This record gives sequence, C-alpha cells and structure tokens, in this order.
Amino acid sequence: MTLTSPAPVAAARPDRRPPALGGFSPAVLAIELRRLLRNRRTLGFTLVMPAVFFLLFGLPQRGQELPNGRPVTAWIMISLAVYAAMVATTSAGAAVATERALGWTRQLRLTPLRPAAYVATKVVTAMVLGLAAVVVEFGVGAAAGVRLPVPVWLLAGLAAWLGSLVFAALGLFVGYLAPAENVMQYLGPVLAVLAMLGGLFVPLDVLPHALQEIARWTPVYGVGQLARAPLTDTGVGPAELANVVGWTALFGYAASRLFRRDTARV
Repeated sequence: MTLTSPAPVAAARPDRRPPALGGFSPAVLAIELRRLLRNRRTLGFTLVMPAVFFLLFGLPQRGQELPNGRPVTAWIMISLAVYAAMVATTSAGAAVATERALGWTRQLRLTPLRPAAYVATKVVTAMVLGLAAVVVEFGVGAAAGVRLPVPVWLLAGLAAWLGSLVFAALGLFVGYLAPAENVMQYLGPVLAVLAMLGGLFVPLDVLPHALQEIARWTPVYGVGQLARAPLTDTGVGPAELANVVGWTALFGYAASRLFRRDTARV
C-alpha cells in the first residue's frame, strides 16, 4: 500500500483588514457612557450646580421682562443652560488626561482602533452629557415657572447643545495638554472667566466697553448669542456663526495635533 503525504495545511493568518468605521463601536460608546455616568463628582458639577445657580439667581428675577415682553428668568435659564453644557462637554473631553496618565491611549494604539474613531467616541460621549445638562436646566426652569413658546424651547436648547461642541474640542485639547492631576484645576476658573466675559452671567451691556469688545472674541460669546436669539428676537449674524465655527475648528485641530504627538511615542 502506498502512503501519501497529507496535503499541506495553510497557516492561519490574522485578519488585518481595518475595522468598520475605524473601530467606532456602539459597545465601546456604551461603556464610555456608563463610566461617565458613574462619576458622581462630574454629574454633580455639571448637572446640579448650574440648576442651583438658576434657583439662586433666576427666581429672584421673576416678574421682570425683556424689551420684547419675555421673562428675564428665561434669559437666565438659557444662559445657564449654555454654561451647564460647556462645563459638561469640557469636563467629559478632558477625561482623556486620566487615560493618558494611565497609559491607556498608548495601549489603544496597539489595537486596530483608529485615532479618529477614538476621538469621535470621546466627542459623542461629551455631547451626550452636554445634552443632559441642557435638559436638566430647562426642566428646572420649566418647573420654576418659565413659560415660552415651544419653538423657543427647541431652538434655544438645540443651539445651546450643538454649540457646546466648541467646548468638547476644548476639553480634548486641554486633556492632551495638561497633566491629569491638574486638568480640572485649570479648567474650572477658565470656564468661569469665559462665561463672565461671554455674557452668560451678566448681560454684556453692563460691562465696560473694552470688555464688551474682548467678549466678542471669546469662544462663549457666539454660543450664548445663538442660544438666546430665539428668545430675544435679535437674529443671528455672521459674526456669531464665525465665532462658533472658528473656535471649534481651532480647538479641534489643536487637539488632533496633540493626540498625534502623544501617541507617536508608541
């Protein structure tokens, strides 16, 4: 009987095809959201504190009206919704500083996950928290007696939420720039000053002329003006739109450069 050698077995080769969407996965996004929602300090700082500000400073203004007859409390509510969204998205984006300190970003670079997918996951997570901040602030305002036409609620809320994309990019930029133990120490005072200069805490009309001119160049100015435009009927000009688009592009570009620099060492 003649023995024949077995047919050669092809060596198994790993599948090196890039993952769909660069590795952006709903499962990973869900994990990021659960981890964020378990952080009670972040939730308290971003959801509870702006609502308390409204109760402290908005309710005493009940009965006062804007020039178009709408309540001053609505102006305060929308401004604080912008502030809540900017704090929420900035802090969520800046969480990458902790991952950098733990070496997690370097570990991710050993996987098929593309940098764009990683950044997109962080941005989406930040925007979900920003949406929650706006909804909570508007809910507190409605419960306190703020009454507005439905289109004003929708347009103002949408502008406050989408405009917070500027600060999601800012959070990523600072998260890749600053050490983990110091990132929120930098961001807290910076955001408060930006909110003051951008006209969220007080109307710009009461500030000195020099500060009013400076305010127009801050990243908060454009978002605040866009969010309050449905309430005040002042309209939206190209300067406000250019402010939002320009700062978003600047922070996004800076964050992407720092991300490449940070992971190039792997």
